[in-house]
Amino acid sequence: MENNTTIFQDVTQVLNLTQMPLNPLEEQVITIFLTMFICGVGIAGNIMVVLVVLRTKHMVTPTNCYLVSLAVADLIVLLAAGLPNISDVVAFWIYGYTGCLCITYLQYLGINVSSCSITAFTIERYIAICHSIKAQFICTVSRAKRIIAGVWIFTSLYCIMWFFLVDTDETVYTNGVVVTCGYRVSRSLYMPIYFLDFTLFYVIPLIVATVLYGLIARILFMSPLPSHLNDRDGGGSVHQGHSNSTNKANKSAVSARKQITKMLAVVVILFALLWMPYRTLVVVNSVIDPPYHNTWFLLLCRMCIYTNSAINPIIYNLMSQKFRVAFKKLCKCSCRHDKKKKAEYHVPMYYSVTKDSSHESNDLVTENEEVSGHNNKRINLTDDDTSTFSIS
Repeated sequence: MENNTTIFQDVTQVLNLTQMPLNPLEEQVITIFLTMFICGVGIAGNIMVVLVVLRTKHMVTPTNCYLVSLAVADLIVLLAAGLPNISDVVAFWIYGYTGCLCITYLQYLGINVSSCSITAFTIERYIAICHSIKAQFICTVSRAKRIIAGVWIFTSLYCIMWFFLVDTDETVYTNGVVVTCGYRVSRSLYMPIYFLDFTLFYVIPLIVATVLYGLIARILFMSPLPSHLNDRDGGGSVHQGHSNSTNKANKSAVSARKQITKMLAVVVILFALLWMPYRTLVVVNSVIDPPYHNTWFLLLCRMCIYTNSAINPIIYNLMSQKFRVAFKKLCKCSCRHDKKKKAEYHVPMYYSVTKDSSHESNDLVTENEEVSGHNNKRINLTDDDTSTFSIS
């Protein structure tokens, strides 16, 4: 251990006498392009998820509450891990000591909350499908909000330790000073924390998801609801019309359950696959010496994590008709709002030459607002209720 420390110190002294190391140009270009593209798509998509759930009454369901929590956590990851990576690859660390503490804290907060949110909606789906009677009392919006609040409080307190585990470090070179945000002590002392994170926020959620989705699949796909049994009823029954309508309603309910379950299962699978490179790297580097620090593999790990935080809204749009319709309505409302603002801007200019211009323009604006209010009410009434961190 002493020899390794001595070698490290000698190497540091040699590096101090050389010029400042710069990342290759191709690495800078690829990192900046991929990070800006993935983070841009992810930030816009997650904001839309939050808006459509909060602004559309029939979208406020227990499952969607967990998806909002997941979207907010993914936003934190993209803002705290993705965007700082752009400046870090070009000009090293530029956010100072306070930025090092806060950004590291937010990175782990977003990562851990997203994992907990995935576990929460997996359990909610299991109860809703496999224990439908209990679900009427357990799977409610108010309970979902309390669980989400508990998840955020627990994770916020758990991640406080990172305020005491990271620090900035300055290395002086012949042509400048390089500031980095890293660990206070040797990396080997962080292995228990990494393995605790690996267990709590990756292994356990995947085990829970695998078991529960297996039980859900057995109920939902291998043992369908007995609604189709009434199809064998012959004609002539006075209850035939009622039976047919009941069969259609049951089939529609089963189809909707299958759709949302498939969508959430895809979210879990992508979470497992996209986090696997980084989680594997942490485990491997904890048992090998020297650790594996290939530049392009580290870049792959980062891009996979950013992609995991950005891809969920795309999955919702592709696999959920309700989200797809809600996204379209949100975009249309935004366009109408822009057109309305332009119209209101031009109206005073048109009537400014008249004597009572202020009254006329105010009346026109009031009428526009009333029409807009009626349109918003009409839209609401026609809603279809049936249908990150430093890798070293």
